Amino acid sequence: MLYLRLARGYRITDLGRWLLTATAAAVVAGFLLRALGRALSQPAGGSLVRLLWCLPPLAAVGWFAAVAARAVPAGRPERITGLTAAGAGPIRIRVLIAGEIALACILGSLLTLLVFLVLRNNIAGASLAPELGMGVPLPPAAPVTLLALVPLVAGLSAAAAVPAGETLPGRTAPAAHPAFGPLRLALPPGLLLVGLALELYGLRPGAAEDGRPIRLPAGLGTTSPAALTGWAIAALGLALLTAPLLTWTGRLLAAGRPAPLRLLAGRGLTAEAGRLGTPLAVFAFTLAVLLTAVRYWVDKPGTAQALPAVEVTLIAGCVVGAVLTRVSEVRNARREVTAALLRLGTAPRLLFGAVLLRTAAAGTTLLLTGGLTAALAAGALR
Repeated sequence: MLYLRLARGYRITDLGRWLLTATAAAVVAGFLLRALGRALSQPAGGSLVRLLWCLPPLAAVGWFAAVAARAVPAGRPERITGLTAAGAGPIRIRVLIAGEIALACILGSLLTLLVFLVLRNNIAGASLAPELGMGVPLPPAAPVTLLALVPLVAGLSAAAAVPAGETLPGRTAPAAHPAFGPLRLALPPGLLLVGLALELYGLRPGAAEDGRPIRLPAGLGTTSPAALTGWAIAALGLALLTAPLLTWTGRLLAAGRPAPLRLLAGRGLTAEAGRLGTPLAVFAFTLAVLLTAVRYWVDKPGTAQALPAVEVTLIAGCVVGAVLTRVSEVRNARREVTAALLRLGTAPRLLFGAVLLRTAAAGTTLLLTGGLTAALAAGALR
């Protein structure tokens, strides 16, 4: 009943976020049930590999659920204020938001399960029989256990992403501990250097003789364990370096004696770097990996049995949705600042130009990190 009352106050953005979460969960549930059907029809046909291929879309749904849940307190402060006035504490607010995300995933998974059971009832053709495991008894616990992963991962991600009680609207945020500043600055370059060293070690002549080469799935060739580990560490370092790079780019824009346009753009980018860093880093990483895979398949057309188009579309859609959600969150947070500048007589054209300049600066930073990630990925593949 409580969720029905909350749904009565949904806006278009809230309803769209809820439907996107349910749709993404339904697609991931379809991947899991397809892996189950294949395991039933071909017990010795690499069931573990098919389940591992379900992890990227499952992680994408969890990531989108986390970003969407984090945007609720910032986008709907009146909703948090009303729940607080009704006696809900920070823990209960976090549970309510996480439960809302998990409920959307449960409904999407149940819809997919219903379609799966209907198709197994001698409705699907012979081409889909191996995908559904037709003709083999279906253990009741198997689909329930698999589909429970989707709302569990999304709910836990949402609960972990909701801000603590002190940072909810109407409360004062705790001051950051200054002791972690140098560590945060030194960690990304250190990871990047370690990853580059490992990748160069794995790409040296004769590296394949040190250990058994790893054959990558989806026809992406082979690589050495050291090269693959080095690429993963270097990609993590580049991802962690995105937020500091955005901060330094904003400071560079506002350096010297800037004009009002550069000052607004630089100060705005510096203030937004912490919120935008992680989603933009995931976006650049995903785009770099997909572009590298497409380039490899174009060069070797015989290996194009790669990732399914639906899985690629789901991952890209979740990442883009997370970026747009975070941008909307930043826009809502800057609404009071924008209103104050307009009251002081700032021209709307100046504010629009500052937004364009911030976007261009952030895009240049993403081209740098994404290009390096793609180059490292292309080097790790053989």
